[in-house]
Amino acid sequence: MDSTNSPSTKPLYHGTQVVWYILGILEAALAFRFLLKLLGANAAAGFTSFIYGVTSPFAAPFLRVFSITKVEGNVFEWTTVLAMIVYWLGALAIVKLFFISKTVSTTEAAVKLDKQDM
Repeated sequence: MDSTNSPSTKPLYHGTQVVWYILGILEAALAFRFLLKLLGANAAAGFTSFIYGVTSPFAAPFLRVFSITKVEGNVFEWTTVLAMIVYWLGALAIVKLFFISKTVSTTEAAVKLDKQDM
């Protein structure tokens, strides 16, 4: 069976799109958090407070992994960088899991197995 005409191709494609979209939003929010802390943004400002509030649950598991580097009121939050890397790897793993369920032909499977056998 040609995998391009498989009934599982379209849902897999949409599933991967959703994963990358969610990751994009999360990465953008964490990048804002990182930059706001790095530039010493006023935590009482509306936008800053919003970004810190939204990203706090996602950064929290990593907050004690590294110490915070402070330079004259600016904060280099290593933990936010770590969170961004971990979430990206997690999204990559989810997408790889989606592709495990993709329909492949016997020929396609044989070629991929031969490549892995090297």
